[in-house]
Amino acid sequence: MGPSGKTFASGAVACAINPATGAQAATIQAGLFNPSAKTTATVRLNGGTVAKVTAAQPAVPVWLADGNNSVVVALSKRVADTYTFTVQADFCSLPDTSGNTFSSDGTLEYAASGKSYALVSPGCAFNPATGNAQPFVNLFDNGTYLLNVSINGTPLTQLNGTTRKAVPVFLGAGPNVISAANGTLSTDYYIRDGGDGTCTLP
Repeated sequence: MGPSGKTFASGAVACAINPATGAQAATIQAGLFNPSAKTTATVRLNGGTVAKVTAAQPAVPVWLADGNNSVVVALSKRVADTYTFTVQADFCSLPDTSGNTFSSDGTLEYAASGKSYALVSPGCAFNPATGNAQPFVNLFDNGTYLLNVSINGTPLTQLNGTTRKAVPVFLGAGPNVISAANGTLSTDYYIRDGGDGTCTLP
């Protein structure tokens, strides 16, 4: 939330398919926080207008460029909140998973390192962090390796193969990159499509 208490922007940069280009790109959501019926604002990126937001459509995706980005949500000429984001080059480039292998029945994908594996097809479960039903896959430690698990660059948890052998990884909309890093020795990658980021519980 911004200093005015009336606007917001995402806390972290995510990757999604930009409909204008059809390619993966860095993005955040920005707009109005709990607006009244008549509240409007203008969302700007690096000085250029992205869109106007209203109570009916309080948020918009903002597609970021590599480097430093300044996102401003302006309620008026005098009231505007500024959010800054830094995007590293190749932030949304998909990693190479060609060395991964699959189980004979096609339900499991094993990392090239042999240190982890993940379900291929997402399930659907309630995500307590968002309060919504979301697609997910389980990631497993394939031994007793210390694995730092992340989703789209955001740290999630740590597996050790003994007290914590697996973790459900909830997927956002579009392609998701799941990583499991064994220190500096190896990093396993899995790519999963989260669809629109929602699902229906049975």
